[in-house]
Amino acid sequence: MNMHYSNDSRANADANDETRAYAKVDRRLIPFLFLCYILAYLDRVNVGFAKLQMLKDLSLSDAAFATGAGIFFIGYFLFEVPSNILLKRFGARTWIARIMISWGIISSATMFIRNEWAFYGMRFLLGLAEAGFFPGIIFYLTLWYPSRLRSTRTALFVSAIAVSGVLGNPVSGWIMDSLSGRFGLAGWQWLFLAEGIPSILVGIWVYFYLDSGIAEARWLTAGEKAILARNIETEDRHKRDVRVVDAFKSGKVYILCAIYFTLMIGLYGISFWLPTIVKAFGVQGYLGVGLITAIPYAVAVIGMILLSWHSDRTGERRVHYVLNVTAGGLGLVLSGVFANHPVLAIAFLSIGTLGVIGSMPLFWPIPSAFLAGTAAAAGIGVVNSVGNLGGYIGPNVPVWVKYFSTDPSAALYVIAAVLFLGALLTFLCVPADLGIRRSTPGTTVESPA
Repeated sequence: MNMHYSNDSRANADANDETRAYAKVDRRLIPFLFLCYILAYLDRVNVGFAKLQMLKDLSLSDAAFATGAGIFFIGYFLFEVPSNILLKRFGARTWIARIMISWGIISSATMFIRNEWAFYGMRFLLGLAEAGFFPGIIFYLTLWYPSRLRSTRTALFVSAIAVSGVLGNPVSGWIMDSLSGRFGLAGWQWLFLAEGIPSILVGIWVYFYLDSGIAEARWLTAGEKAILARNIETEDRHKRDVRVVDAFKSGKVYILCAIYFTLMIGLYGISFWLPTIVKAFGVQGYLGVGLITAIPYAVAVIGMILLSWHSDRTGERRVHYVLNVTAGGLGLVLSGVFANHPVLAIAFLSIGTLGVIGSMPLFWPIPSAFLAGTAAAAGIGVVNSVGNLGGYIGPNVPVWVKYFSTDPSAALYVIAAVLFLGALLTFLCVPADLGIRRSTPGTTVESPA
């Protein structure tokens, strides 16, 4: 009996030590990575706000805007996998700092464009510069957290997309309202400058703040490092450690590429055009547009955290993903149906935004569940780079559908149909037990690859 109590006490002590270790990692990494991704996403999509003024100043058409908004993802695609592999070679601290500083410089320099070809060129360069950041951070989290803890942390990181909308859209509107004409610069020029400089400064901070792995973390005790390293090593023993090229040969990787492709069409179809949709409701002033467009993102923040918490608690990914994406598609359809009722339209757009953004942290634990080592970096990079080509399609959907329909809501219906297709593909092709199963602290149960 005493032995039983002794074992229970030791188990409780180990669990408490593990909880404290991960709490320390959370405090050190998650808020900082969250800040980095807010800046990344803001510099990527603030062109949607700049559009409200830039198109007239530069005599750009909607088609030229959509091409420029989407061409970012061509550059992103070309350099994504190489960038993610280089991150593993040079270390997270150095490579993430390089990414942030270079995209901050290019984003700020966008203020100097004078025609559509310069616009295309700067967007392409911005994609090259930012390539590798998101999958690099997803891979970076696998160096610290086992699968059973990763979805909630990923959700906290990915929620930066929604928070960038909540905070960034009103700020973008304020910049364009209050700084237009200052020193001879248009509001959209101030927008690119004011939102690019912080990325440069934080990129420098990254170099001095981030550690490339557990072993380098001087803020952890030897015992805490041992706990974290043991959990990662235990999990990796259940994965296939394969060559980089195997990530390109895996049928599962390309299924995940297709699913993520549909999700990105939804994400960037909404992100780049939401300010235009809201302005069409008759909202006055750029700040007013920013405040209204913050509402769907605020709903997405709350819903994403709750969904990810429940997914981690149950250890289930597929059904959570399918139901949430389906709800998002329905939200977009209904926002189109009620387009003449702004309050209802915004409410359903909020559901649509949650369906897209809230599904990202449900998706990302899956690729890292069956590849280890360098192949994990490459596999995550393949999925993100190919899937993000949907970011080229999404902004162009509203332009393309005009050739087939005069209904202003037709683009929302097309995007919703794409989301339904992605949900169906997930349900049919992703095994129910892929990724983690329900587990207790201190253990990790992996499904077979």
